[in-house]
Amino acid sequence: MSVSIRDVARVAGVSVATVSRALGNGPVSDALRAQVEAAVKATGYHPNLSARRLRSQRSGTIGLVVADIRNPFFTAVAHAAEDAAYRAGLRLILCNTEEDPAREAIYLGLMQEERVSGLLFAPTRLTQKELPRQRFAYPVVLIDRTGPNSAHDSVTLDNHAAMGALIDHLVEQGYRRIGGLFGKTSNTGVERRNGYLAGMLAHGLTPDYREVAPSAVAAHAEATQWLARGDRPEALVTSNSLLMTGAMKAAREAGLRIPEQLALAGFDNESWTELVEPGITVIEQPVEEIGRTAMNLLLERLQNPALPVRKLVLGGRCIVRGSTQARASMAGVA
Repeated sequence: MSVSIRDVARVAGVSVATVSRALGNGPVSDALRAQVEAAVKATGYHPNLSARRLRSQRSGTIGLVVADIRNPFFTAVAHAAEDAAYRAGLRLILCNTEEDPAREAIYLGLMQEERVSGLLFAPTRLTQKELPRQRFAYPVVLIDRTGPNSAHDSVTLDNHAAMGALIDHLVEQGYRRIGGLFGKTSNTGVERRNGYLAGMLAHGLTPDYREVAPSAVAAHAEATQWLARGDRPEALVTSNSLLMTGAMKAAREAGLRIPEQLALAGFDNESWTELVEPGITVIEQPVEEIGRTAMNLLLERLQNPALPVRKLVLGGRCIVRGSTQARASMAGVA
């Protein structure tokens, strides 16, 4: 007789959803996780049997479609999601759209052909607009991007507030001419741009920003021209780590000292941001939590399709480093 996840739940004295969270490394206490693991051993349960019995009755495979795997944010999210899938006995198919709607459509077709049990999805901006009218044959959890009328579960960062926190910090440090460099192909870039605009206007400052493809190459090309102008900004914020890489390269090629001649701040607490000198001020996103939570939402949706739509908005943490040193402490520096 096969052992199911319900048997584990009965022996552990908890709900099926709690067992899914515990096996998927979800938000449960250490004591409860130990209780579930003891029940797994007692029943002889194997997670891969669970995958065959998920309510979708599909392949036991989860799709993960991201916008740009070169972006360290998506790399970290994919790692966390894959780990949670593995713990639940599920396989993961990873596809990278390069923010290209045509490529994205091909991969969504692939998900249908593979009869995936569910999908974790970071849609392009074009597809995101169509989400309220789009119907999938499997449950979908949106990562990093969502919409007010979306019928899908989602896990996102409060991008507007996070960018506003960077602007507040720069203003407190004495900066007034603050430029912005934003990705133009995703709603994440748009939300961070809007947070920038709101922050600048709240402080009575004049916005000055550029929108580019979300790549280091595009950011480098745009920043090279921008920083060569006589009215270049005193500080520059970017909407992701790839744009920061391009902007920083342009600043160094222009011979600008950071932060004396150009302060820098952006998103994603990548290891290099604290290894360079000076370290870069960033918004740290809870990437592991985003990936893990998205997978747990999907597991719960598979177990109970009737759950109400859940939209989880997580906060970021501003990590202040030398790239945004106060202007008052640099008086007299050109």
